[in-house]
Formats: sequence, structure tokens, C-alpha cells
Amino acid sequence: MSNQLNALGRNAAYQLANVTKTPPQFAAITPRWLTRFLDFKGLEAGIYRVNRVVEGETPLDVLCSQDPAKVEIPQGYVEYQTKPREYELNSISTIINVDTKINDVYSAPFDQTGQQLALAVESLKERQESQIINSDDYGLLKNVVDSQRVQTRFGKPIPDDLDELLSKVWKEPSFFLAHPRAVAAFARECTRRGVPPVTVNLAGGVFISWRGVPIIPTDKLFVDGLKNPKAKTGKTNILLVRSGEEKRGVVGLYQTNLPGEYSRGLAVRFRGVDDKGLASYLLSLYCSAAILADDALAVLEDVEVGDYYDYSS
Repeated sequence: MSNQLNALGRNAAYQLANVTKTPPQFAAITPRWLTRFLDFKGLEAGIYRVNRVVEGETPLDVLCSQDPAKVEIPQGYVEYQTKPREYELNSISTIINVDTKINDVYSAPFDQTGQQLALAVESLKERQESQIINSDDYGLLKNVVDSQRVQTRFGKPIPDDLDELLSKVWKEPSFFLAHPRAVAAFARECTRRGVPPVTVNLAGGVFISWRGVPIIPTDKLFVDGLKNPKAKTGKTNILLVRSGEEKRGVVGLYQTNLPGEYSRGLAVRFRGVDDKGLASYLLSLYCSAAILADDALAVLEDVEVGDYYDYSS
């Protein structure tokens, strides 16, 4: 009786094979274009006061005459607001605990503590972008004045709607902000009208633009309150932003010279090891945003993202 030899099986061979591993993948990480394109101002004391003058047609009465000797020159001064707004930095914090035994035994090929901290940092920065847009205190959506709010004409975002936004932020607008589905909805409307938007390259990304102003996608401008809505229809908002302190626009705020500074406005502090061998780290991100002038920001409200067209009919 002959012996039948079996070929080496895949499962058996797998036991002796070297496996190439990747670092942990965080599916929720986005490009965070807003925090890349928004100008940031470092603070020393955590408070940013926006001083403004009292609104009026002209701050001073002036004489427009070639012969001031014949007419009395008007006198006066520019009045400041006596109660300017102050923006205080808000903190976004979390604590990471790592078992020292786990870190000692399983830190090859990737450092377990380093990976935990890196993922926590990414999570905090995602929340920072969301807060800049949605915070009840300093969020852009909540701080648009009534005169800078625009309603869509037909629900869907058409070129006329974005033109109306541009008429509100006409002094050197920097970028539009929109949910990816709102970007797609606007592109469909442009295509339907035979005016497909031009693309631009910025910071390694490709964006569609309107009137030369890039439209930056962000999932932090929710659709019906959700980042990733499953429904085909839904409503959202589109923001138009002028960025920069010199332009009297919107500026992001962060704390400088933090103990344990990890990156802009972010501190990582080692809290020690407890009796059970758990190493603890405190992560704190200090951030806010300030709108220096009312016309630095405008919003298109009630944007419907679910209109499609059957071009074959």
C-alpha cells in the first residue's frame, strides 16, 4: 500500500511566514482642510479681544475743500465700542491609559504608547475642526450675523446662490466650506447649466471653485445633523469665509508655549504610573476662532443635497 504525500497547506505555511503589518488605521481621519487654510493666531494669555469702532456711515466728518482757510475744519474722533467681544480658548481633552506590561512586551514593530497617543491626537484635531464650525460659543455657524445669512432660491445650490454669498463677503473672500454632498450637488447644478466649475490645486489637493474661490469639502458641516447621512435627501449649509487678521477676517486661536507642547495648541503630559502598572497621559488641545468683522463670514442656509437629474430622458 503506497503512502500518498500531501502538499504543504496554506494554513501550515502561514505559521512560519513573516507578516508585514501596518500602523493602526483610523477611518474617521479627514484631510481637515479648514484648519490648514484658516490663518491662526497664537495667544499668550488665552484671551483675544476684538476691538471695533462704533458703526456708522463715516467715522469722522471731514472737509473736502482746496481752501480750508475759508471753511472751518470739522473736529471729532473715532468712537470705539465700549464692550468689545472677548474670545476665550476652550479646551478639548482626553486621558489615555496604557498598561506598562503591554507596552514592554508588544511594542515591536510599533510602539504601543506612541500609536495610542498618535491616534488620540488625530481624534482631538478632528474634534477641533468640528468645534470651529459648530461650537455654540465661537463656532462659525452660530456667529453669522442675520444680514449675512442667505436662503437658497430653490433648495438646491445653484450658481446664483453662491454669487449671492460672494456679494456678502466681497472683500477678498478666501474659500467656501461645504459638505462633500453639497459640493457634489453644486457641481451637478453647474453641469446642468453648462458651466462646469473650474478646478484649482491648493496644498496638494484638487478642489472645484466658483468665481475663482475654492470650494473646500468638510464633513463637519452636517447634513440633517449627521456627518455621513444614509438618506438620499437632506439639508445642510454652505459657508463663505475671509481668513486672516490683516484682512479683518476669521482667525483660528491657539495657546502658545504650553508645557509638554506636542503641536500647535496641543499638550501631552505624562500623569504617572499607578499601582496596577497603568501609565496615564493627559492630552489637551486649546482652541477657538474669532470673527474680526461681520462681513468676513456668510452662510447659505437650507441647502438641499438630494436633487438628481436623468439626462437620458
